[in-house]
Amino acid sequence: MKKKEEHKKEKHQEVEKIIHNAGKVFHVSEKKAHGVVHDRQHKIKHRLKQHIHHEQHKKHHEPHAGQDHGQHAVQHSHVEHHHAEHHQPHVEHQHIEHSHEQHKVQGNSDAEMSKRPDADEIKRVSVVVANLKKEVAKAVTGQEEIVDSLIRALICDGHVLLEGVPGIAKTLAIKTLAIVSGCSSKRIQFTVDLLPTDITGVTTYTPGKGFETIKGPIFANFVIADEINRSPSKTQSALIEAMQEKQVTIGKQTFFLSPPFFVMATQNPLEQSGVYSLPEAQVDRFLFKLIMGYPKYHDEEKIMGENMTLKKFEEFNLKAVTTPEEIMKMQVLTKRIYIDDKIKKYILDIVTKSRTKDFKDGHYIDWGGSPRASIALFIASKAEALMRGRNFVIPSDVRRVAHEVLRHRIILTYRAKAEGITSDKIVDEILSKEHA
Repeated sequence: MKKKEEHKKEKHQEVEKIIHNAGKVFHVSEKKAHGVVHDRQHKIKHRLKQHIHHEQHKKHHEPHAGQDHGQHAVQHSHVEHHHAEHHQPHVEHQHIEHSHEQHKVQGNSDAEMSKRPDADEIKRVSVVVANLKKEVAKAVTGQEEIVDSLIRALICDGHVLLEGVPGIAKTLAIKTLAIVSGCSSKRIQFTVDLLPTDITGVTTYTPGKGFETIKGPIFANFVIADEINRSPSKTQSALIEAMQEKQVTIGKQTFFLSPPFFVMATQNPLEQSGVYSLPEAQVDRFLFKLIMGYPKYHDEEKIMGENMTLKKFEEFNLKAVTTPEEIMKMQVLTKRIYIDDKIKKYILDIVTKSRTKDFKDGHYIDWGGSPRASIALFIASKAEALMRGRNFVIPSDVRRVAHEVLRHRIILTYRAKAEGITSDKIVDEILSKEHA
């Protein structure tokens, strides 16, 4: 028993001795490590003093260059000092990159703002628009909102679908704008037997001359497509390439259309027999769909004495108040109108709302607005701002053009049509939910 106790005691003493010796080693290592760090910090401070002394001496001879270099050296030593104290250098690097990205975004915004039209350019557009309205009013009484929308679409470089009951001067309004704009114009009366080649043109063979291309009425600045829904889809679709690509393919040849190119189509919503609904792909290519209503009481009183029944069109003495070149300049100015990121978000929120359908009458929507809806709101709000004498867009500009942009892009269900729910009512509800 005594031998076993003595043996345990010896083992215990050996363990305590090992622990004691390990503590000494750790203490020495700790002191050495501390000494290394201290020595490193001392060397950094010494180098820093040398740099400062050197730059102060250099500053005496080269004040400006020495100051910049000295600041760089101090910053470099400061970063190295932090590295010695086990700081993470990539954190500062990430901060610099983040600041660079912010500066880049700010730079893009500043660049957009610098491109905005100046006061003289805005004034020139205001004069042209005022002259157009004044000249159109010689032949078209009232309907100021429709005339404004037609001019807005023109400077957006878009196309218009004008819908209304017969006898309210739809064709007259479009024909008048074509003349006062100083552009070439052609009118196509759509009928059930109209062929696509009757619009675009055809390649023919003439003895002695060979093959030649006869261009159709699509080759004009202003194309009036009267009662477009009286022709079948095959004929209506002949306009698609011209409206979107601004070019026409006849046979094996492709011809570019002269700018500005503007299609103004009318359709009668009342008749059901002998008419063909426009394909969705065709309708979507119209920037605006305008609904032309009855004239006001006092306007109709004036119309009774000044109309096409009592007076020939030539007797209105309409004159061109602008040129195709001036119109193209206005189209360029429209693109330069500044639109803030908050307004862009407002536009996206409106279009997205038509897709998510998360509001009271959302279940009446079959299909929401396509990306063309966002694009159309974007450019149309710029044109609205320009026509109102501003070089920047505000939320009310978006709201003013929302109905004419969205009413033909929001597709309703059959239930909505049966219950008398219109796309304009849906747009009203979306605008009441979304705020800039």
